Amino acid sequence: MKVLVVGSGGREHTLVWKLAQSPKVEKIFCAPGNGGTAAFVQNVPIQMTDYAALAQFAKDEEIDVTIVGPEDPLLGGIVDFFSLRNLPIYGPSAKAAKLEGSKSFAKCLMRKYDIPTAEYESFLDFESALAYVRAKGAPIVIKADGLAQGKGVILAFTLEEAEEAIRQIMQDSMFGQAGNRVVIEEFMRGEELTLLSFIDGETVKPMIPSQDHKTVFDGDKGPNTGGMGAYAPVPQVKDTDIQSMIDTIVQPMASAMVKEGIPFRGVLYTGLMLTEDGPKVVEFNARLGDPETQVVLPLLETDLIDIIMATLNGTLADLDITWSKQSAVTVVMASPGYPGEYPTGAVINGVDAPVAASQKAGESEIVFHAGTKQQDDHFVTSGGRVLAVTALGDSLQQAKEKAYQAVSRISFTGAHYRRDIADKAFKKV
Repeated sequence: MKVLVVGSGGREHTLVWKLAQSPKVEKIFCAPGNGGTAAFVQNVPIQMTDYAALAQFAKDEEIDVTIVGPEDPLLGGIVDFFSLRNLPIYGPSAKAAKLEGSKSFAKCLMRKYDIPTAEYESFLDFESALAYVRAKGAPIVIKADGLAQGKGVILAFTLEEAEEAIRQIMQDSMFGQAGNRVVIEEFMRGEELTLLSFIDGETVKPMIPSQDHKTVFDGDKGPNTGGMGAYAPVPQVKDTDIQSMIDTIVQPMASAMVKEGIPFRGVLYTGLMLTEDGPKVVEFNARLGDPETQVVLPLLETDLIDIIMATLNGTLADLDITWSKQSAVTVVMASPGYPGEYPTGAVINGVDAPVAASQKAGESEIVFHAGTKQQDDHFVTSGGRVLAVTALGDSLQQAKEKAYQAVSRISFTGAHYRRDIADKAFKKV
C-alpha cells in the first residue's frame, strides 16, 4: 500500500513511524513533513491546506489512503474534498470536525444529549461576557470558541484576570477570529485525562488513556501550550472508571453525532476532568492529540493500517485491537520563549538521522520531530515545540528515567522542557 500523511508536526512523525512498521505499507509520503519525517519517508512540498494539490498528488501517485493529522485541514473540509473525488481518506468530515472547531457547538450537543461537562455560557458580545463573569466570580475558565493551536484557554483565578482574558480574546484578537465568540465555563477541580478513541459512527474502540501536561512550567505553572509532555497509561485511574467514561461520554457522543446526521469517522479526542462529581468533558478534538500520540501509538500492537482500513470499510466493530503492557513517557523539548515568540535556526546536537529514522518495533527510545528541518548534515529548530523524546519501559518509573536520560543527550540553544512529566502518577499510586 501507498500512504500519504498530511501534516508537519510530532503527531505526523509518530504516524509515519508507526505506519512504517506495517508489512502492508510499502511507501509513505508526508506533506509537508518535517526534518524527522524527511529522514526516512518522502516529504512532499505541498501545504496541508492546498487540498487541490494534495488530491492531485494522491491521484497521480495512486495513494491507497490519505491520513490527516492536524485539525485545520479537517475543519477546512479536506475529507469532503477527497471524498467527492473518490480518493480514500481517513478523518472526520468538516461538519463532524466542528466538535473541535466550535466549543459552543460541542457544548450545545453535550447539553442536548446529557453528556457531563462544565456549566457554561457562550457570548458574541463583550459587555455580556463581562457581566457574566462578574456575576459568577472566579476562578473561572475563558475559552476562545474556535481553533487556537491548543492555547485558547485561560484559567482566571481572579475577577481581574477573567476580565483581562475576555478583553484580550474579544477586543485585542489575541487568538484572531477564533475569539470572535467566547465560551465561559465553571472552573472544574480534579485531574485531567485524555481518552482517544477510534470511531466509525456508532462503533467506539478506545485507546489506552494518557495524561497531557499543558502548561509550560513544572507544577502546572505558566501559560498553556500545545502540550509539554505526556504519559500512558494512567495508573491512578481504574479500568472500571475508564469503562464508565466510555459508557457515559464517548459512546453517547458518537451516537449523538449519528442522530444529528453527521457521523464521526476517525479519531475522537476526549479531554476529561476527573471531578468529585465524576468525569466531565473539558473538550473534544477531531484528531489524535499531540503529544498524546507520541505515548499512545508506540503501545499499539495491532497494525495501524488495519484499523484505518477497517474504519473506511465499515468493519471496525469486527476488529480486535490489542495494546502493549508497557508504559510510555514523552518529554517535549521547546524553543526559548515558547509558547510566546521564539527564535528558529538553532543547531540541534545529539540527534542524527539514524535516530530520527529509526522505525523498528519494540525500540525503547524514539525521538519524534515536531519543529525541525534538515540543513546540510544536521537538524535545526523551526518551531516552538521542537522534539518529543519518548521512552518505553516495563514500568512508568522506568519509562520516565529513560526519557529524561535521552533528553539529557540532546541540546540546542535555549532548549527548555518540564522536568515533572508523569510525576502525578507516582503521587497517586
